[in-house]
Amino acid sequence: MRIKPRQQLLELWRAVVTYRSADAWLGGGREDSNSISDAEQLLCLLYPATEIDAFALDQPDRIAPDVHRALEPWGDSTEAGGVLVGLLEEYLRRYTDTDGEPVFSAGSYFRAADGHPTDAQLALDVVDSYSMSLSLCIAALRFLRGLEGALAGELRQFDRDVYERIGPLRAKTSTRLTAAMTGLVRSFVINTPASADDAHGEILRMLSQNRSPSETLPRLTRELERLRVRASNEVEFGQLSGVDVTDDRRLFECGWGWGIVRTAAEVDIVPIRLGSAPGHAAPRPYLYFTAVALDGISDLSSQRIRELELLNDEQRALGDALQLRFELARTYWSTVARFGGGRWPLEDIPWRTSDGQESDYYSLVVTAILVQDLVYRGSTDDLARTVEVFDQLARRGRITSRATTADPALALHHPGVLMELAGSDIGGGSLLHWYVSDYATMLLKRCLQASRLRTDVRTRDQLMSLAEAAMEHLAARMKRGGAAAGLWDEPDPAVAGGDSGVSWFITERMMECLVVAHNTFETDPLAPGTMVNRAVDLLSEAEHLLNREELRIEGYQLSHSEREVGRIRQKLDRARDILSEQPATAHSLAAEALVALDDLAYARRQATR
Repeated sequence: MRIKPRQQLLELWRAVVTYRSADAWLGGGREDSNSISDAEQLLCLLYPATEIDAFALDQPDRIAPDVHRALEPWGDSTEAGGVLVGLLEEYLRRYTDTDGEPVFSAGSYFRAADGHPTDAQLALDVVDSYSMSLSLCIAALRFLRGLEGALAGELRQFDRDVYERIGPLRAKTSTRLTAAMTGLVRSFVINTPASADDAHGEILRMLSQNRSPSETLPRLTRELERLRVRASNEVEFGQLSGVDVTDDRRLFECGWGWGIVRTAAEVDIVPIRLGSAPGHAAPRPYLYFTAVALDGISDLSSQRIRELELLNDEQRALGDALQLRFELARTYWSTVARFGGGRWPLEDIPWRTSDGQESDYYSLVVTAILVQDLVYRGSTDDLARTVEVFDQLARRGRITSRATTADPALALHHPGVLMELAGSDIGGGSLLHWYVSDYATMLLKRCLQASRLRTDVRTRDQLMSLAEAAMEHLAARMKRGGAAAGLWDEPDPAVAGGDSGVSWFITERMMECLVVAHNTFETDPLAPGTMVNRAVDLLSEAEHLLNREELRIEGYQLSHSEREVGRIRQKLDRARDILSEQPATAHSLAAEALVALDDLAYARRQATR
């Protein structure tokens, strides 16, 4: 299936806007409303509007006609901005408590072993909410900054009302952003299990492959030495107590727990309650929450955010702390995925986590972090080998292979992979569970991101083929009927076309994939050296023949031959201009010029007979 991000994003916007009325827009889908699902719903609109210039909504006079048609139920172009302001106000009212403190509870996304989470458990914060709120607040601040500038000056009464609400809304959004960043800092964990712990043995077995554990530990210690030193010297506030990452007799892993870990230190530079609130999460990283946190932090560290100066002093300090943790976690998982000189641990599917859980999904998450690291560094090291892992995971996840009757692989997509949230059994409740069902969207997103790298044509084609297969799989899961038509997710073919509720979890991730696709297609195509050389050869011959042809043009009269020579010169000039970025196009232009020159030469020979 072809990926057409502009058209598909507009269709998604149209479906989102028509699913809800503007005056009662936030609400649950398949799950009841919570701080994550409502943020996901808002991000479906705000993220494209702030990441893609053609979708911008902060300049009412410049909204593209097709974008306006997608948002037509909201009124004219000036009213769309006002509706979004109102939705942001409603979100912040809903997820701010009576003391003015932001709320990051997961609510209906939680499951309990006995089926009934307690009220205390439903109110637990989770990293997913911190990360989604970070992305939402950054997008909201960018949107509000642009809209405020556009509305300044002479205003209609409607515009004046909106303008006057922007200042207080920006302040509340900034407060939530500070809280989300604080939660992410205090949810980061460095786990250093003792040699007698089960986690130590699980990490060692996963990374040993064909080597004995006694060989693995010293080699791993050497490869991670620089990471240990940096973690020890640079991780400051929010650092966990009781962790000695410099002890090279211990293995370690780093990433994000499911929430603030119970051993996290206070963050005393912020005045909010979250800076000192006790944590409940067990002090060990979860791959899913690590990937979610990395995605949120990447939104925070983009060049546009720095240029717009959206962050205050506290947020810049928190941002520096998160950037360090981003680099530590990304580098750690990228290193252990490819550890050793032979078979990678990543190639030993499924990946086994330090708590003894194994799943193809965990292999996909580690592969996704590896790709994120390669893209962040602009490196193609081991990319072709990584794509082969993607290919295996696509087949094992039944994206490029046929599902069988009662196929256990289908559970990767629905209900998803189950994770137990260690430490969540508070208030007399049983251990909470968390389901993740973004297997296909994660594969799609990372394949599209990886295809931005300046790799070879074969690897690029393989990545795009996998992306198109994942898109076709997800298109089959789009809702086709009812009020939610055009949204996701309908994983069970038996109820396709029904209205079992929207999964904002999958819909938001589909939106992210389409934004990534748009930005990927905006980049220059590959320019293989062999194609550049072939184009240069053709250009060289064409330039020589053209120079010879110009010698035969007589006088100053604008003859047919002279006009044709001028057009050929334009083609060759254009080919020279784009040679390094679009060598195949340059090759074609040079070939056309050669044909035209031969036509002139043939006509001359015929005329002299």
